Amino acid sequence: MLKNKAVMIGAGIANMAAAVYLIQEGHWRGEDITFYALDLHGANDGAAASVAAEQYWNKNHPMENTKGYVARGGRMLNYRTYVDLMDLLDRIPSVTEPGVTAAEDTRDFDSKHRTFDKARLMQGGKGIIDGHKLGLNNLDRMLLTRLIMLPDDKEEELDNVSIAEYFKDDPHMFQTNFWYMWETTFAFRVESSAQELRRYMHQMIYEFTQIEHLVGVNRTRYNQFESIMLPLIKYLEGQGCKFVMNSRVEAFDFKETSMQDEITVTGLEILDTATNEKKHVAIASDTAVFFTNGSITDSASLGDFNTPAPENMDYGAASSLWKQATEHFYNLGNPDKFFADRNASEWVSFTLTTKDHLLLNEITRITTQLPGNALNSFLSTEPITPLGHEDVNMSIVVHHQPHFTTQKPNETVLWGYFLYPRRQGEFVDKQYIKMTGKEMLQELIGQLSKVDPGPVNIKEKEAAIMDSVINCIPVYMPYASALFNNRAKSDRPKVIPEHSTNLAFTGEFVEQPYQMVFTEQSAVRSGEIAAFHFAGVPMSKLVKTPRYDKDPRVLMRAAKRMFE
Repeated sequence: MLKNKAVMIGAGIANMAAAVYLIQEGHWRGEDITFYALDLHGANDGAAASVAAEQYWNKNHPMENTKGYVARGGRMLNYRTYVDLMDLLDRIPSVTEPGVTAAEDTRDFDSKHRTFDKARLMQGGKGIIDGHKLGLNNLDRMLLTRLIMLPDDKEEELDNVSIAEYFKDDPHMFQTNFWYMWETTFAFRVESSAQELRRYMHQMIYEFTQIEHLVGVNRTRYNQFESIMLPLIKYLEGQGCKFVMNSRVEAFDFKETSMQDEITVTGLEILDTATNEKKHVAIASDTAVFFTNGSITDSASLGDFNTPAPENMDYGAASSLWKQATEHFYNLGNPDKFFADRNASEWVSFTLTTKDHLLLNEITRITTQLPGNALNSFLSTEPITPLGHEDVNMSIVVHHQPHFTTQKPNETVLWGYFLYPRRQGEFVDKQYIKMTGKEMLQELIGQLSKVDPGPVNIKEKEAAIMDSVINCIPVYMPYASALFNNRAKSDRPKVIPEHSTNLAFTGEFVEQPYQMVFTEQSAVRSGEIAAFHFAGVPMSKLVKTPRYDKDPRVLMRAAKRMFE
């Protein structure tokens, strides 16, 4: 059913992409598109800490230090796979580089700062691990091949099968360099969905031949907010789109009809979080509703240098609304699969800002590479998993500097994360989730000291490094890996559910054939599909998705690499 107005619930990249396609392909007026949102970035964030504190801090735990910068997560791009994202960025101007599109800006920067990671894995007593040696045995190869070769129409065989269960007879898999690199490149955990792992194997199959150096990774000039989201915001504002902030949509009103399956939104119940007042917004028959039904940064909370990030137990703004919708209709998925199991989905990350480059120079010396080229992961030297295996303690990303446009020339900003936040620190005797920013930095220095080739160990410079700190901000994200949670295909709604007359689901918690989640690619494509549907644009105009898993040459190279 064609529409000519839109209400967007959420202002992340999926709904902003939908708005761009409505304007450019559907020829809609921007003034007919209204966003209701709590923030203007979704998971692609990055800001001065003072700005972030106002948005995310639990008001019952005031933040002592609001200096420095914070990015709750980091995004690595890949031109070969992220075709819809690059199409979107080619449609809007950069806000930092005059006269070019956001895509041209990114391609220009990336061409001059190619990724080549010399220290993808590091371990105490061994230093830099030779990641070219994937470490696979014949059982590993057989199970990986079976997963990759499973036909699309048989994917339901992996419904509710976790990665741990799929490899239950092959514990060796989780002791391979391949697994360490794959889990930390894409943020998979052993509890994650084997179905989703299969999709990554299909879309990223070419990474088998280059994963140890991350040469397929492309990066934006600055953080993702300034290089991706701000260009979108400025473009949509210029087109007349309306942004109603501090808006938490708490409930849908649905049309009562004799057709029990019909899904028609007639109104929204909205809480103004600034005033604590509630209002009702009617949805007219000419209006489509675009709903981002989950966010990996919902309910995130911040700490600072001397304060750990508190746990926010909120189920999540977007997922709570999704759950309310599922109480009315049977075919809208199951949000509990993603938002009721924090043990499978939680992360802790940190953003460190220093007033000089001492730590940056030490990391450059230890890893033998310049900033902007790496995702460094530190392997434990003793068993730390429930099955008595070694695993990755922590990972860091050292950005090309500056990472923020307002960053001073002498300042350094880097980012790191703990994929299993309930594990115990090796140098600070606490669970990662309970550490302050200072303690996370101490843990990082300890990990670096294990692999430091000398002759002067970084530990001897710890006091000077601590003196250089402007802030180190821990972030607790209860749902950071929620989109990987073990599930069935039916647990996520389709972009346009059956019998929906005006409601579309967008983002990374929707079911799209072949698409892999945790990427701007899948989020943008969901918005593109929804926009085309309601604007009457032929689906044949969708950006063509490459199928590397159907390319014999790519498959042959991957197979060869498995045996090296």
